[in-house]
Amino acid sequence: MKVENVTVRILRQGWSGLSELLSSAASFALERASSDSPLRRPNTRSELAELKKRLFEAPLILLFLFISVMSQSQNTTGDDDYVNSNVLKYDDYIYKANIRTIQFHESSWEYGAPVISLHGEEQLTLEFDDLDGDRKDYTITFVHCNADWTPSNLMTAEYMTGYYEFNILNFGYGMNTYQKFTHYEISFPQAGTQMNTLFTKSGNYLMYVYINGNREDLAFSRRFMVYDNKTAIAGTFRQQAGGGDQFSKQHIDFKIVGLGYDINNPYKDMKVVLVQNNRWDNAITDIKPTFLNNNEFTYSLDDASTFTGGNEFRYFDTRSMRFLTERVKDIYKDNDLKYHVTLYNDEVRASKPYLFYNDFNGAYLIKNREALNNTNVEADYVYVDFFLSYPKPEAKGNFYIMGKLTDWRMNKLSKMTYNYDRGGYQTRLYLKQGFYNYMYVLSNDTKPGGDETITEGSFWDTENDYYIYVYHRQFGTYYDQLIGMKRLNSLKR
Repeated sequence: MKVENVTVRILRQGWSGLSELLSSAASFALERASSDSPLRRPNTRSELAELKKRLFEAPLILLFLFISVMSQSQNTTGDDDYVNSNVLKYDDYIYKANIRTIQFHESSWEYGAPVISLHGEEQLTLEFDDLDGDRKDYTITFVHCNADWTPSNLMTAEYMTGYYEFNILNFGYGMNTYQKFTHYEISFPQAGTQMNTLFTKSGNYLMYVYINGNREDLAFSRRFMVYDNKTAIAGTFRQQAGGGDQFSKQHIDFKIVGLGYDINNPYKDMKVVLVQNNRWDNAITDIKPTFLNNNEFTYSLDDASTFTGGNEFRYFDTRSMRFLTERVKDIYKDNDLKYHVTLYNDEVRASKPYLFYNDFNGAYLIKNREALNNTNVEADYVYVDFFLSYPKPEAKGNFYIMGKLTDWRMNKLSKMTYNYDRGGYQTRLYLKQGFYNYMYVLSNDTKPGGDETITEGSFWDTENDYYIYVYHRQFGTYYDQLIGMKRLNSLKR
């Protein structure tokens, strides 16, 4: 039987086809063995051909399905590290392997979310490194998006005035570093310059960066939000009621009030999104108001706005290559003069008591303690080795390192592999010198969310930042406005 015929049959019939073919092969073999002589050979050429065909099909089918299943398992998340694709993703995404250490935030607070007000004077700051170490022309442009981060139907002229795109002109080359790189930096909007771009509509935006004037040569993309306060938002935290989760989860009760702005059909036209620590993989998006009172909407009494509390983030300090800091076990150089940092082994914290300490809620600070002038160009890149002690491989999925250091993504870069000799999971990341937060999460790779409770535990007491985003689509319009934003902290109650 020809290979292509077997393949077509498998593709058309799937698992049922496999079952039928294997059953047919088994029945044929039993039939041959049930004769008077257990070792009877096929009598005719047709019988011999049929036996060969059946024996050929079974292992080929199994091999084909094994490859297919493995391929499907590896691609279920659809989140390769660097896709080198011309297809724009409406997400925080890196398309080139030479792009590292992207920082994008509201200019006054480097640990905050990239959010500015529509009529305010805030700016957004973007910084990143190009490890090619050469000079490239990077250009920025923008796309308006709906509440679910799909592109809206607005034309560019409807949501922007001024320049629709601009070049990144501020750059510097790495100094006194073994890794060559070029550091780029820009803040916008800026009055009287080419960055004098004004956003005229509130909502979600995607900023994407392309190279040398070619919009199909994508470097990376980043999400940000522009809000127009047409609502007042107030929120409080409380422990989850009953169910055994009162000591492990954080529940948010909140109220939205229209400020002279009517929301006639909140169940259809208004969308509320809750985000924990700028982490979108566990964002809550499907929330409906519990009570309505004219133009006042209350959200409480249910589990919809409940998060696992998690734990304070793990941390390490690579701001100096001369001294061993608290979490650093060893520092050495390889034959290529690249620095390597080995961290002390991490342990599972799920069964340990909660311990408070200040953290960056998953963010990082770029810093070189020995820098003479500008740490952005004098901080070197280092290989950092992680190890999580774990008695045996986890059957429920894969472990990943999660935090801003991995772009809050579960992909090939952040995935850990099991080391049977050492008895745990390990990986290596190439990071710029600084102070970093991170945690370990488990994912079965079939859905976007990562579960940190297995390795980190979960506590009601944990300090977390939360953002409440309120979107509304007015009747007769074809885009979602961001009519309110509120930042809350679980300890500032």
